[in-house]
Amino acid sequence: MVDTLGVAVVGFGWMGRVHTQAYARVPHHYPQLPLRPELVTVAEEVPGRAEEAAAQFGFASTTRDWREVAADPRVQAVSITAPNFLHREIGVAMAEAGKHIWIEKPVGLTADDARSVADAVAKAGVQSAVGFNYRNAPAVATARELIAAGDIGTVTHVRIRLFSDYAAHPEGALTWRYERERGGSGVLGDLASHGADLARFLLGDIASLTADTAIFVPERARPLGATAGHTRATGGALGPVENEDYVSCLLRFASGARGVLEASRVAVGEQNNYGFEVHGTKGAVFWDFRRMNELGVSRGTTYQDQPVSTVYVGPGDGEYAAFQPGAANSMGYDDLKVIEAHRFLRSIVEGTPYGATLADAVHSAAVLDAMARSAESGAWVTP
Repeated sequence: MVDTLGVAVVGFGWMGRVHTQAYARVPHHYPQLPLRPELVTVAEEVPGRAEEAAAQFGFASTTRDWREVAADPRVQAVSITAPNFLHREIGVAMAEAGKHIWIEKPVGLTADDARSVADAVAKAGVQSAVGFNYRNAPAVATARELIAAGDIGTVTHVRIRLFSDYAAHPEGALTWRYERERGGSGVLGDLASHGADLARFLLGDIASLTADTAIFVPERARPLGATAGHTRATGGALGPVENEDYVSCLLRFASGARGVLEASRVAVGEQNNYGFEVHGTKGAVFWDFRRMNELGVSRGTTYQDQPVSTVYVGPGDGEYAAFQPGAANSMGYDDLKVIEAHRFLRSIVEGTPYGATLADAVHSAAVLDAMARSAESGAWVTP
Protein backbone atom coordinates (compact mmCIF):
# COMPACT_ATOMS: atom_id res chain seq x y z
CA MET A 1 0.00 0.00 0.00
CA VAL A 2 1.29 3.48 -0.92
CA ASP A 3 0.55 6.40 1.39
CA THR A 4 0.59 10.08 0.45
CA LEU A 5 2.53 12.79 2.25
CA GLY A 6 1.39 16.39 2.10
CA VAL A 7 4.38 18.60 1.30
CA ALA A 8 4.86 22.36 1.07
CA VAL A 9 7.62 24.50 -0.38
CA VAL A 10 8.48 27.77 1.36
CA GLY A 11 10.33 30.13 -0.95
CA PHE A 12 10.01 29.61 -4.68
CA GLY A 13 13.18 30.87 -6.27
CA TRP A 14 15.39 28.53 -8.26
CA MET A 15 15.99 26.16 -5.34
CA GLY A 16 12.29 25.94 -4.52
CA ARG A 17 11.74 24.87 -8.10
CA VAL A 18 14.49 22.24 -7.81
CA HIS A 19 12.90 20.78 -4.66
CA THR A 20 9.48 20.69 -6.30
CA GLN A 21 10.80 18.89 -9.36
CA ALA A 22 12.62 16.41 -7.12
CA TYR A 23 9.38 15.54 -5.29
CA ALA A 24 7.68 14.94 -8.63
CA ARG A 25 10.45 12.64 -9.85
CA VAL A 26 10.90 10.48 -6.74
CA PRO A 27 8.12 7.97 -7.62
CA HIS A 28 9.65 7.39 -11.05
CA HIS A 29 13.16 6.65 -9.78
CA TYR A 30 12.17 4.97 -6.51
CA PRO A 31 8.88 3.15 -7.23
CA GLN A 32 9.43 0.86 -4.24
CA LEU A 33 9.12 3.77 -1.77
CA PRO A 34 5.74 3.31 -0.01
CA LEU A 35 5.12 7.05 0.14
CA ARG A 36 4.12 9.56 -2.52
CA PRO A 37 4.64 13.29 -2.00
CA GLU A 38 1.56 15.41 -2.70
CA LEU A 39 2.13 19.11 -3.45
CA VAL A 40 -0.22 20.82 -1.01
CA THR A 41 0.88 24.44 -0.89
CA VAL A 42 3.62 26.86 -1.89
CA ALA A 43 4.55 29.99 0.05
CA GLU A 44 6.28 32.91 -1.64
CA GLU A 45 6.08 36.59 -0.73
CA VAL A 46 6.87 37.92 -4.22
CA PRO A 47 3.48 38.74 -5.78
CA GLY A 48 2.39 36.26 -8.42
CA ARG A 49 5.28 33.84 -8.03
CA ALA A 50 3.38 31.28 -5.90
CA GLU A 51 0.47 31.34 -8.34
CA GLU A 52 2.84 30.68 -11.23
CA ALA A 53 4.33 27.75 -9.30
CA ALA A 54 0.89 26.32 -8.62
CA ALA A 55 -0.12 26.62 -12.26
CA GLN A 56 3.04 24.90 -13.47
CA PHE A 57 3.52 22.19 -10.85
CA GLY A 58 0.04 21.58 -9.46
CA PHE A 59 0.19 22.83 -5.88
CA ALA A 60 -3.32 22.71 -4.45
CA SER A 61 -3.04 26.15 -2.84
CA THR A 62 -0.80 29.20 -2.45
CA THR A 63 0.05 31.73 0.21
CA ARG A 64 2.36 34.70 0.72
CA ASP A 65 2.73 33.94 4.44
CA TRP A 66 4.79 30.91 5.46
CA ARG A 67 3.07 30.90 8.86
CA GLU A 68 -0.05 29.60 7.16
CA VAL A 69 2.00 26.57 6.11
CA ALA A 70 2.95 25.86 9.73
CA ALA A 71 -0.74 25.95 10.69
CA ASP A 72 -1.96 23.86 7.74
CA PRO A 73 -2.97 20.34 8.90
CA ARG A 74 -2.65 19.04 5.33
CA VAL A 75 1.11 19.66 5.38
CA GLN A 76 3.31 16.98 6.92
CA ALA A 77 6.69 17.90 5.42
CA VAL A 78 8.15 21.23 4.32
CA SER A 79 10.98 22.26 2.01
CA ILE A 80 12.58 25.46 3.32
CA THR A 81 14.21 27.25 0.40
CA ALA A 82 13.69 30.85 1.56
CA PRO A 83 16.60 33.30 2.07
CA ASN A 84 19.15 32.40 4.74
CA PHE A 85 18.01 34.91 7.37
CA LEU A 86 14.61 33.19 7.53
CA HIS A 87 15.89 29.64 7.97
CA ARG A 88 16.05 29.65 11.76
CA GLU A 89 12.61 31.15 12.33
CA ILE A 90 10.89 29.02 9.71
CA GLY A 91 12.78 25.85 10.62
CA VAL A 92 11.97 26.10 14.32
CA ALA A 93 8.32 26.97 13.66
CA MET A 94 7.83 24.07 11.26
CA ALA A 95 9.46 21.56 13.61
CA GLU A 96 7.37 22.82 16.53
CA ALA A 97 4.29 22.38 14.33
CA GLY A 98 5.26 18.73 13.86
CA LYS A 99 6.42 19.06 10.24
CA HIS A 100 9.38 17.14 8.85
CA ILE A 101 11.80 19.60 7.23
CA TRP A 102 14.09 19.53 4.22
CA ILE A 103 16.11 22.73 4.54
CA GLU A 104 18.77 24.31 2.37
CA LYS A 105 22.22 25.17 3.60
CA PRO A 106 23.43 27.15 5.38
CA VAL A 107 20.79 26.58 8.04
CA GLY A 108 20.55 30.19 9.16
CA LEU A 109 23.31 32.73 9.55
CA THR A 110 25.40 31.08 12.28
CA ALA A 111 26.08 27.78 14.00
CA ASP A 112 23.73 28.91 16.78
CA ASP A 113 20.94 29.20 14.20
CA ALA A 114 21.64 25.68 12.96
CA ARG A 115 21.70 24.34 16.52
CA SER A 116 18.35 25.99 17.28
CA VAL A 117 16.71 24.27 14.32
CA ALA A 118 18.42 20.97 15.16
CA ASP A 119 17.22 21.20 18.77
CA ALA A 120 13.65 21.92 17.65
CA VAL A 121 13.73 18.94 15.29
CA ALA A 122 15.06 16.65 18.02
CA LYS A 123 12.48 17.86 20.55
CA ALA A 124 9.61 17.43 18.07
CA GLY A 125 10.79 14.00 16.96
CA VAL A 126 10.52 14.87 13.27
CA GLN A 127 12.94 13.97 10.48
CA SER A 128 15.27 16.38 8.70
CA ALA A 129 17.32 16.67 5.54
CA VAL A 130 19.85 19.34 4.54
CA GLY A 131 20.88 20.36 1.04
CA PHE A 132 24.45 19.09 0.94
CA ASN A 133 23.80 17.68 -2.50
CA TYR A 134 27.36 17.03 -3.69
CA ARG A 135 27.84 14.19 -1.20
CA ASN A 136 25.00 12.43 -3.07
CA ALA A 137 27.01 12.00 -6.28
CA PRO A 138 27.69 8.28 -6.83
CA ALA A 139 31.36 9.01 -7.54
CA VAL A 140 31.68 10.81 -4.20
CA ALA A 141 30.08 7.86 -2.42
CA THR A 142 32.58 5.53 -4.10
CA ALA A 143 35.50 7.82 -3.20
CA ARG A 144 34.42 7.67 0.44
CA GLU A 145 34.31 3.87 0.31
CA LEU A 146 37.78 3.66 -1.23
CA ILE A 147 39.19 5.97 1.42
CA ALA A 148 37.49 4.09 4.28
CA ALA A 149 38.70 0.74 2.94
CA GLY A 150 42.30 1.94 2.92
CA ASP A 151 42.66 1.55 -0.85
CA ILE A 152 44.81 4.70 -1.01
CA GLY A 153 46.55 4.01 2.30
CA THR A 154 46.47 6.51 5.14
CA VAL A 155 45.15 9.86 3.96
CA THR A 156 47.84 12.53 4.11
CA HIS A 157 46.21 15.58 2.58
CA VAL A 158 43.19 16.83 0.64
CA ARG A 159 42.41 19.86 -1.49
CA ILE A 160 38.78 20.92 -1.88
CA ARG A 161 37.86 23.68 -4.33
CA LEU A 162 34.59 25.47 -5.06
CA PHE A 163 35.13 28.15 -7.71
CA SER A 164 32.26 29.93 -9.45
CA ASP A 165 31.67 33.13 -11.41
CA TYR A 166 28.03 33.75 -10.48
CA ALA A 167 28.96 36.98 -8.66
CA ALA A 168 31.88 38.00 -10.88
CA HIS A 169 29.96 40.55 -12.97
CA PRO A 170 30.22 44.04 -11.43
CA GLU A 171 26.56 44.65 -12.37
CA GLY A 172 25.35 41.77 -10.20
CA ALA A 173 22.47 43.10 -8.11
CA LEU A 174 22.99 43.90 -4.42
CA THR A 175 20.48 41.32 -3.16
CA TRP A 176 20.09 39.88 0.34
CA ARG A 177 22.97 37.51 -0.44
CA TYR A 178 25.49 40.34 0.00
CA GLU A 179 24.13 41.69 3.29
CA ARG A 180 25.29 40.49 6.71
CA GLU A 181 21.88 40.91 8.33
CA ARG A 182 19.97 38.83 5.76
CA GLY A 183 22.64 36.75 4.00
CA GLY A 184 25.05 36.23 6.87
CA SER A 185 28.31 35.10 5.36
CA GLY A 186 28.94 35.26 1.64
CA VAL A 187 30.87 32.55 -0.13
CA LEU A 188 31.35 30.82 3.24
CA GLY A 189 27.68 29.93 3.55
CA ASP A 190 27.02 29.51 -0.14
CA LEU A 191 29.96 27.38 -1.33
CA ALA A 192 32.40 26.71 1.52
CA SER A 193 29.56 25.10 3.48
CA HIS A 194 29.57 22.34 0.85
CA GLY A 195 33.35 22.09 1.15
CA ALA A 196 33.17 21.75 4.93
CA ASP A 197 30.57 18.99 4.56
CA LEU A 198 32.59 17.14 1.91
CA ALA A 199 35.72 17.37 4.05
CA ARG A 200 33.99 15.76 7.02
CA PHE A 201 32.05 13.28 4.86
CA LEU A 202 35.28 12.01 3.29
CA LEU A 203 37.87 12.37 6.05
CA GLY A 204 36.15 12.86 9.39
CA ASP A 205 36.17 15.70 11.90
CA ILE A 206 38.21 18.88 11.48
CA ALA A 207 40.33 19.57 14.57
CA SER A 208 41.55 23.09 13.76
CA LEU A 209 41.85 25.57 10.93
CA THR A 210 43.13 28.96 9.86
CA ALA A 211 41.44 31.05 7.18
CA ASP A 212 41.66 34.23 5.13
CA THR A 213 38.80 36.02 3.36
CA ALA A 214 38.46 38.93 0.94
CA ILE A 215 35.86 41.11 -0.80
CA PHE A 216 36.91 41.83 -4.39
CA VAL A 217 33.73 43.55 -5.66
CA PRO A 218 33.10 46.07 -2.85
CA GLU A 219 29.98 47.80 -4.25
CA ARG A 220 26.93 46.70 -6.22
CA ALA A 221 23.74 48.37 -7.47
CA ARG A 222 20.54 47.88 -5.52
CA PRO A 223 17.82 46.08 -7.54
CA LEU A 224 14.82 48.14 -8.61
CA GLY A 225 12.38 45.21 -8.37
CA ALA A 226 11.97 41.61 -7.28
CA THR A 227 14.95 39.36 -8.00
CA ALA A 228 15.55 35.66 -8.42
CA GLY A 229 18.89 33.92 -8.66
CA HIS A 230 21.84 36.12 -9.55
CA THR A 231 20.17 39.03 -11.33
CA ARG A 232 22.07 41.96 -12.82
CA ALA A 233 21.07 45.51 -11.89
CA THR A 234 21.87 48.88 -13.41
CA GLY A 235 20.65 52.30 -12.41
CA GLY A 236 20.06 51.51 -8.75
CA ALA A 237 21.93 53.24 -5.95
CA LEU A 238 25.25 51.64 -5.09
CA GLY A 239 25.61 49.90 -1.75
CA PRO A 240 28.42 48.06 0.02
CA VAL A 241 29.03 44.32 -0.25
CA GLU A 242 29.19 43.23 3.38
CA ASN A 243 30.28 39.60 3.17
CA GLU A 244 33.18 37.76 1.61
CA ASP A 245 33.70 36.93 -2.06
CA TYR A 246 36.60 34.56 -1.38
CA VAL A 247 37.97 32.27 1.31
CA SER A 248 41.07 30.13 1.63
CA CYS A 249 41.50 27.81 4.59
CA LEU A 250 44.11 25.39 5.92
CA LEU A 251 42.65 22.38 7.74
CA ARG A 252 43.97 19.93 10.31
CA PHE A 253 41.85 16.80 10.68
CA ALA A 254 41.47 14.75 13.83
CA SER A 255 43.06 11.87 11.88
CA GLY A 256 46.24 13.86 11.39
CA ALA A 257 45.60 14.58 7.72
CA ARG A 258 46.01 18.09 6.37
CA GLY A 259 43.80 19.98 3.96
CA VAL A 260 43.19 23.08 1.89
CA LEU A 261 39.69 24.42 1.24
CA GLU A 262 39.29 27.31 -1.19
CA ALA A 263 36.10 28.93 -2.49
CA SER A 264 35.27 31.93 -4.65
CA ARG A 265 32.05 33.36 -6.06
CA VAL A 266 33.88 35.89 -8.28
CA ALA A 267 36.29 33.59 -10.13
CA VAL A 268 36.14 34.77 -13.76
CA GLY A 269 36.51 31.81 -16.12
CA GLU A 270 35.25 29.29 -13.58
CA GLN A 271 31.78 27.80 -13.91
CA ASN A 272 30.93 25.40 -11.08
CA ASN A 273 34.52 24.21 -10.73
CA TYR A 274 33.87 22.10 -7.67
CA GLY A 275 35.84 19.06 -6.64
CA PHE A 276 38.52 17.46 -4.52
CA GLU A 277 41.82 15.59 -4.61
CA VAL A 278 42.51 13.23 -1.72
CA HIS A 279 46.05 11.86 -1.38
CA GLY A 280 47.12 8.91 0.72
CA THR A 281 50.30 6.97 1.41
CA LYS A 282 49.51 4.46 -1.38
CA GLY A 283 47.34 6.38 -3.84
CA ALA A 284 44.82 9.12 -4.50
CA VAL A 285 41.26 9.85 -5.65
CA PHE A 286 40.13 12.82 -7.73
CA TRP A 287 36.64 14.17 -8.45
CA ASP A 288 35.40 17.11 -10.54
CA PHE A 289 31.70 18.03 -10.41
CA ARG A 290 31.81 19.08 -14.06
CA ARG A 291 32.62 15.44 -14.87
CA MET A 292 30.35 14.22 -12.12
CA ASN A 293 30.18 10.60 -13.17
CA GLU A 294 33.94 10.05 -13.35
CA LEU A 295 36.42 9.33 -10.59
CA GLY A 296 40.18 9.47 -10.96
CA VAL A 297 41.79 6.66 -8.97
CA SER A 298 45.46 5.88 -8.35
CA ARG A 299 46.27 2.84 -6.23
CA GLY A 300 48.83 0.07 -6.09
CA THR A 301 52.43 -0.37 -4.93
CA THR A 302 54.31 1.67 -7.51
CA TYR A 303 54.23 4.95 -5.55
CA GLN A 304 56.46 7.01 -7.86
CA ASP A 305 55.06 7.32 -11.41
CA GLN A 306 51.95 5.40 -10.35
CA PRO A 307 49.25 5.92 -13.02
CA VAL A 308 45.78 7.36 -12.53
CA SER A 309 42.80 5.51 -13.99
CA THR A 310 39.49 7.13 -14.94
CA VAL A 311 36.64 5.11 -13.48
CA TYR A 312 33.11 5.63 -14.86
CA VAL A 313 30.60 5.10 -12.08
CA GLY A 314 27.85 2.58 -12.68
CA PRO A 315 24.92 0.78 -11.04
CA GLY A 316 27.11 -0.49 -8.19
CA ASP A 317 28.06 3.03 -7.09
CA GLY A 318 25.95 5.06 -4.70
CA GLU A 319 22.39 5.41 -6.02
CA TYR A 320 23.36 5.43 -9.69
CA ALA A 321 21.17 2.39 -10.43
CA ALA A 322 18.03 4.42 -9.72
CA PHE A 323 18.84 6.62 -12.73
CA GLN A 324 20.87 4.74 -15.32
CA PRO A 325 21.27 1.05 -16.32
CA GLY A 326 24.96 1.04 -17.18
CA ALA A 327 28.23 2.82 -16.47
CA ALA A 328 29.17 6.06 -18.25
CA ASN A 329 25.57 7.20 -18.77
CA SER A 330 25.38 10.73 -17.44
CA MET A 331 23.63 11.98 -14.33
CA GLY A 332 23.15 15.67 -13.56
CA TYR A 333 22.72 18.16 -10.73
CA ASP A 334 18.95 17.76 -10.43
CA ASP A 335 19.42 14.00 -10.00
CA LEU A 336 21.38 14.70 -6.82
CA LYS A 337 18.33 16.51 -5.46
CA VAL A 338 16.11 13.56 -6.34
CA ILE A 339 18.43 11.36 -4.28
CA GLU A 340 18.18 13.90 -1.46
CA ALA A 341 14.39 13.96 -1.65
CA HIS A 342 14.24 10.16 -1.60
CA ARG A 343 16.46 9.97 1.47
CA PHE A 344 14.29 12.56 3.20
CA LEU A 345 11.10 10.64 2.42
CA ARG A 346 12.69 7.32 3.37
CA SER A 347 13.68 8.84 6.71
CA ILE A 348 10.03 9.73 7.29
CA VAL A 349 8.82 6.23 6.36
CA GLU A 350 11.35 4.36 8.50
CA GLY A 351 11.88 6.88 11.30
CA THR A 352 15.64 6.66 10.80
CA PRO A 353 17.81 9.42 9.30
CA TYR A 354 19.25 8.86 5.82
CA GLY A 355 21.60 11.28 4.08
CA ALA A 356 22.67 14.67 5.38
CA THR A 357 20.74 15.85 8.44
CA LEU A 358 20.70 18.88 10.71
CA ALA A 359 23.49 17.31 12.75
CA ASP A 360 25.66 17.58 9.63
CA ALA A 361 24.50 21.18 9.16
CA VAL A 362 25.60 22.04 12.70
CA HIS A 363 29.08 20.58 12.06
CA SER A 364 29.40 22.52 8.79
CA ALA A 365 28.17 25.76 10.38
CA ALA A 366 30.66 25.39 13.25
CA VAL A 367 33.47 25.14 10.69
CA LEU A 368 32.18 28.26 8.89
CA ASP A 369 32.01 30.21 12.16
CA ALA A 370 35.56 29.09 12.92
CA MET A 371 36.71 30.30 9.48
CA ALA A 372 35.17 33.72 10.14
CA ARG A 373 36.84 33.96 13.57
CA SER A 374 40.18 32.91 12.14
CA ALA A 375 39.98 35.38 9.25
CA GLU A 376 39.35 38.16 11.77
CA SER A 377 42.06 37.13 14.25
CA GLY A 378 44.65 35.55 11.94
CA ALA A 379 44.94 32.60 14.34
CA TRP A 380 44.39 28.87 14.23
CA VAL A 381 41.01 28.09 15.81
CA THR A 382 38.99 25.04 16.79
CA PRO A 383 35.53 24.57 15.23
